[in-house]
Amino acid sequence: MRRWLPEVRCSRDASGAAVTSVGPPRLPAELPGMRRSRPLSGGSIAAVWWAELVDGREVVVKDGTTPAELEAEGLSALAAAGAPVPEVLAVDGSVLVLEYLSGPRGDRRELGRALARLHRTTGARFGWHRDNVIGPLPQANPPTDDWPTFLGEARLRPYLDDLPRDLATRLGAALEQGRVAEVAEHDVVPSLVHGDLWSGNVLADRWLLDPAVHHADREIDLAMLELFGSVGTALRAGYEEEWPLDTGWQQRLPLLQLPPLLVHVRLFGASYLSGVAARLDTLGW
Repeated sequence: MRRWLPEVRCSRDASGAAVTSVGPPRLPAELPGMRRSRPLSGGSIAAVWWAELVDGREVVVKDGTTPAELEAEGLSALAAAGAPVPEVLAVDGSVLVLEYLSGPRGDRRELGRALARLHRTTGARFGWHRDNVIGPLPQANPPTDDWPTFLGEARLRPYLDDLPRDLATRLGAALEQGRVAEVAEHDVVPSLVHGDLWSGNVLADRWLLDPAVHHADREIDLAMLELFGSVGTALRAGYEEEWPLDTGWQQRLPLLQLPPLLVHVRLFGASYLSGVAARLDTLGW
């Protein structure tokens, strides 16, 4: 049996950047003492440790740059919807303690089914009851009645100032001319989505990690997974067995890949601009 340390990967961003934890982790007071620990290679926004508690439990301790309650709430929301996620054991400020996951690699077809079942959990409006984060960045989630408006105003317009003038002009014109609705409109419901679903946040083809939850078009999770990783034949087949995608999802894909690309432009700069330009070209914007 292979053993898995979830936060080694869940805190790593799509650039592959990593940090190394230093010093012993700080445990929330409600947990028993710590017998031993070791630092793990983690992501760019958190220091991460494996730890064994005095009661014998093995845990993962994450100390990040954002309030841990936001990630904990996201994981709890996914768990309540039946998604496979690590259990939240304790939260204290920036410190999040999760169960240590172990087990064999999962089946991607079943992962696809699990993702579709997650998406069947819906809300009354698009957005979320509070703003949260995506990686280290604030993520605005204003409750919104229609999907194209939420997508345009909460996920595209806030990043215009990060783009060079030509790309900002093209995207800004599309927003002003109602082009987002022309592409995004279909029979969409406010599905509960992971919100940051790239391959590094899928552990062992089995568990979902490090979410940026909100209610959105379910296709946005698949679009991001295809952008930074691959959905793959098995996962897509399992998803469609549980809940077939609407006709035209391929045409909506480049639009739904713009938000994560814009996040990466803000985080990592010009290396992601070509991806933005390519999607605008495909959309004819």
